Amino acid sequence: MKISSSLGSIAIVLASGGFAMAADMPSYEPTTAVAPVPSFSWTGPYIGLQAGYGWFDADNRVNGVSPGSKPDGVSLGGYAGYSYQFDSSPIVVGLEADINWSDADARRATAGFTGAPDARIRNDIGYTGAVRGRIGYAFDRFLVYGAGGLAFADHEIKAQGAAGGSDDTIAIGWTIGGGVEAAVTDNVTARVEYRYSDYGTDTFSVAGSRVKSDLSENRVMLGVGYKFSTGW
Repeated sequence: MKISSSLGSIAIVLASGGFAMAADMPSYEPTTAVAPVPSFSWTGPYIGLQAGYGWFDADNRVNGVSPGSKPDGVSLGGYAGYSYQFDSSPIVVGLEADINWSDADARRATAGFTGAPDARIRNDIGYTGAVRGRIGYAFDRFLVYGAGGLAFADHEIKAQGAAGGSDDTIAIGWTIGGGVEAAVTDNVTARVEYRYSDYGTDTFSVAGSRVKSDLSENRVMLGVGYKFSTGW
């Protein structure tokens, strides 16, 4: 009986010590997982305003002479489009359209109109526009892109001097270029781009003469846009 009582006492002491040690051990609480912050996405519709400068080259041919001119001037306009960035990918594709007012014009002396020595030919660009596809590579909030597609311009030719008259057309051609765009905030973007446009060759009837003119342009544009949220 004494042995049993002693063993029981030892068991009680050991158990008490174990509970005390357990009470003294520090408690650990499970850590709460932090959700990763989503990276910026270029997906969504957008609109913007742009301004820049264009250098045109008008290759005119009339009555055996080639009085070419080089219109240049300011361009102001707007653009709208939609971009899509593939999931877990830096590749961005999209479609964009723009239209711009232009004050580009230039005149060149020529005797091509009825042989008058004081005759001048004038190329006047009223507005330009384009519908382009875009493809780019995103570095989070920075996008490097290329673009190309259909281009058009309001091209007017005037004869000034002894022989007067004018004719105009909507010249249609193609454009290609590229640029860099940055997301200043989640909704506001800024960009700079260069484009080359070839508006093709058109025939005009001016002062009783047929004038052929091939029109092309180099342009640099700055733009500020608003990217709509994709939550709707």
